[in-house]
Amino acid sequence: MYRYSEFDTAFVAERNRQFRAQVERRLSGALTEDEFKPLRLMNGLYLQLHAYMLRVAIPYGTLSSRQMRKLAEIAERWDKGYGHFTTRQNIQFNWPKLNDVPDMLDALADVGMHAIQTSGNTIRNVTADHFAGAAADEVADPRPVAELIRQWSTDHPEFQFLPRKFKIAVSGSEEDRAVLRAHDLAVQIVEQGGEIGYRIFVGGGLGRTPMIGKVLRDFLPADDLLPYIEATVSVWNLLGRRDNKYKARIKITVHEHGIDTIRQLVEDRFGDLQPAFTGVDRTWLSGIEADFRPPAFSQRDTGSFDAAYANDPVFRAWADSNLSEHKQEGYAIAQISLKAHGATPGDATADQMRIMADIAETFGHDELRISHEQNIVLPHVHKSDLPHIHARLKSHGLATANIGKVSDIIACPGMDYCALATARSIPIAQQIATRFDELKLEHEIGDLKIKISGCINACGHHHVGHIGILGLDRAGVENYQITLGGDHTQDAAIGQRTGPGFSAEEIIPAIERLVYAYLQHRSSAEERFIDAFRRLGMAPFKEALYGAGKTQGRRHAA
Repeated sequence: MYRYSEFDTAFVAERNRQFRAQVERRLSGALTEDEFKPLRLMNGLYLQLHAYMLRVAIPYGTLSSRQMRKLAEIAERWDKGYGHFTTRQNIQFNWPKLNDVPDMLDALADVGMHAIQTSGNTIRNVTADHFAGAAADEVADPRPVAELIRQWSTDHPEFQFLPRKFKIAVSGSEEDRAVLRAHDLAVQIVEQGGEIGYRIFVGGGLGRTPMIGKVLRDFLPADDLLPYIEATVSVWNLLGRRDNKYKARIKITVHEHGIDTIRQLVEDRFGDLQPAFTGVDRTWLSGIEADFRPPAFSQRDTGSFDAAYANDPVFRAWADSNLSEHKQEGYAIAQISLKAHGATPGDATADQMRIMADIAETFGHDELRISHEQNIVLPHVHKSDLPHIHARLKSHGLATANIGKVSDIIACPGMDYCALATARSIPIAQQIATRFDELKLEHEIGDLKIKISGCINACGHHHVGHIGILGLDRAGVENYQITLGGDHTQDAAIGQRTGPGFSAEEIIPAIERLVYAYLQHRSSAEERFIDAFRRLGMAPFKEALYGAGKTQGRRHAA
């Protein structure tokens, strides 16, 4: 795990000192809110519906137990006792008082954290595969590359006033767990002819104009990463539209000019930049890689795991849903669901944060990850410890066995918090989870990704949900549109709109009808919802929503 250097420490301390002075000027009236806005955004501070919101960076989703405990302390001392983990692998505190924010930032700095570039028209927090360094299918751990990009992009003098925000993701596996193709730029570590390099995607993004990223370079030699990324951002910085913020993202630039033109412009700019970077990437990266050495794995018997799996059905259900294969024999990757049925997706209390920190310190090589699906990951746990881990999680409401299931819903804060939202997201997500828990169908349904956004900005990733829900305002009434067939993986796809939306009272029965249609039409219990949709097309699901099949779900439920 990366530790702050002396430079990092001094840099963050100086930024915090500057922002403390800016806050004092705002509180005294020396700065108006309009004057203060760009200053606070540079430090991750938003003004939401009811209060300020501080967005804290968790680079590539990696946390130590000490850092997680500090987040718990901040939640308890300066907020309302909880934090909200986001799809950008960040955490948001929704209720800070302005005069407390400088103290919160100083507390973060004590454990090597900050809120720099978590907002504004700049390169945002770099995200990564939440199984990085542990996944059995990865070519290489992507976190050193993500850290290299983070260091290069932080306070980059050319890229602090971009046309719009710019999001980068990194993965080291063929299976995409980082939503690569929905990012402005994405880096996939690949191997070609025995050489490690990068596949570069560009022009992905969701929001009001969702687009799947295109391949900019199929194979980029490892030595050329930084100059190539800098060339890409430089080209967009010049071409990107500043006359209309809705057309300013790089996806629109790629769409308007075409990928071939963009590729040629990037290659030309890359040729100019490459000589100045020669050798820099490798030297810089090799120093970073030392911070990401694998932990000291132990060789122990897994008999306690096997016994618990055979004899405890509750543990077995959790293991089947929440564990993934680890590259080290005898180990597993454990996901902690922050989606207990009826809970707010992504929220964790200070007590829960401390329990997760304790478990990571005792059983997980002192490491936690935040997933883009708003859950917590213990990347390195020995199977023999899993019965103890499960028991502790269960006693604190953290052992819900629903990873990847219908109640594991991604949801933005929606109109309960966000000033941009046009509808509520959280209550709808809670009602869906509660309803399918009542029906006891979750495990029969299997893998089903539901994602909900409270406005067209798509912070809930609804476009790439197997079932996507978009909340809108229709003449003062909340209306929820449904899309089907979205996918955030290596088979990335934008969901197709089904038709007219549904009111808040109608949306839960509508989702229920969709699920019953799937159960009725799937070819086998192993066929996932997304695969059934691809095989069958829209017709049977549309019929279930709007046609004669509208009552099928209710009859089945009865």
